[in-house]
Formats: sequence, C-alpha cells, structure tokens
Amino acid sequence: MGIKNNKIKIFCKQKRPLVCLTAYNKHMATIVDPFCDLVLVGDSLAMVLYGETNTNNISLQTMIRHGKSVARGCSKSIVIVDMPKGTYEASEKLALKNAKKILKETGCDGVKLEGGVKISHCIKLLVKNKIPVMAHIGLMPQQVKHPKDYRVKGRFLEEQELIISDLKAVEKAGAFSVVIEAVTEKLANKLTKLSKIKTIGIGASKKCDGQILVTEDLLGFFSKNAKFVKKYADINSYISKAVKKFKSDVIKRKFPSKKNIY
Repeated sequence: MGIKNNKIKIFCKQKRPLVCLTAYNKHMATIVDPFCDLVLVGDSLAMVLYGETNTNNISLQTMIRHGKSVARGCSKSIVIVDMPKGTYEASEKLALKNAKKILKETGCDGVKLEGGVKISHCIKLLVKNKIPVMAHIGLMPQQVKHPKDYRVKGRFLEEQELIISDLKAVEKAGAFSVVIEAVTEKLANKLTKLSKIKTIGIGASKKCDGQILVTEDLLGFFSKNAKFVKKYADINSYISKAVKKFKSDVIKRKFPSKKNIY
C-alpha cells in the first residue's frame, strides 16, 4: 500500500486487539484518545447529535466541522472521518475531490467509505493519491432506506458470497482496514481469516482484529440500543440526578450561593 502515515503504519502492525471509538467533538476526543488506537468521526453523528432517523442527510461541511474539532482533541489515535452519502459514489473524481477537502480542512489521518465492489475504484484512486482509506462492509447504514433494513447480514449463502467479494475488492483496492458491521459470527470469523488487512468489528465477532462502538452507546445515553452494544455506564441517570438537584437549588434559592457570585 505504501502508507506514509506513521500512525496508520503502527495501527496496521499492531498485534493485540485494536480499540476504536467514535467522537464528534474535541471534548469527547480528548477523553477517549488515551485509550484508543483509532477515533472515528462517524456520520452516525446525524442520529446521535442531530436526531435524524438515519445517516443519509448529513452534509460534507458538517462532517468537516466535527472532524476538525475531533482532530484538535487527538494526539495519540488515528482520526478517520466518514465520507457522507452522496460525496463519493457517483465518480472517482468526486470521491478524490471531497476526500482531499476532508483531509485538508480537518487534519485527519484518513477517510472511511461504505461499500465494497461498487466503490472499490474510488478507494483505489484515493489510495493512489496517498489518502488512507478505511472500508466498511456488511450492514451499510448509508444504504438503509427503511428501518427493517437494519438487519444482520450473512445468514444466506448468496449474501455471504457478496460480502466476501466486497472484502476482497476493498483489500485489493488498497484500504488499510475494514469495518465489518452486523454480520453473523461465523461469517465475521471467515472474513477475518481471509483478510490481509485489519478487520474492525461492530456486531461481528470477538475474533476480529479490533472492535468499535459509538461512544454515546457504551456510555448509556440511549434507552434503546442494538444487540451488539454493551453499556459500560448509565450516564443518563447521572445527568438526570444532577439536573434535578440544580432545579431544586434554583427553586429553593440555594443557587447561586455566595461562592458562585462575584
């Protein structure tokens, strides 16, 4: 691949399981950076931050704005920015133009594209132009048109073969890593065994080379989560308690106290 980015070289040579999380701003990036190998500025921010029902309507400029913020908060981790829907699929030239814009304006280390065989030509051109690419196969949220489309992939032989073809295509095109989302454990194990690049699972298998989750999911911001999410905290309850106490203090005129006033 001829990767020039030293952080990505280290990432690709890492022997232990890789730790990956999302971040959408400098504050969260600063918190997760010491523990991560890779921080993803995911287009999932459309749903997590903006309340959208899917990731399809987030703009390139919005991704750049958040990517720039995250890059400011990371010194150790690789920072990868999702290319949003409609910014790369139509042509190689469009993909290259927008990928260059993302790298230049955010200072990130690379971009992520959803798709396999269909967009492998875009990946190839980006890599040729020294832009590191992380691929994304299996369940691809940008292609979801209806809530019922959020389903596990790879239960059927035909689907398994298509996903394997996607893996081979992105690998051949020069992607340094690939996210495998919501596929059966059996298929994820097979993909990891076949893959010459790092596999990062989300709803896949513990045998993948690494794992990624949306940080707000593992912190317990939401009451409903996909099966593959494990909550490591219940931040909602902490926030509710704090706000409830603030409300009480304001009503009882306990806040602000003398130490809070100039």
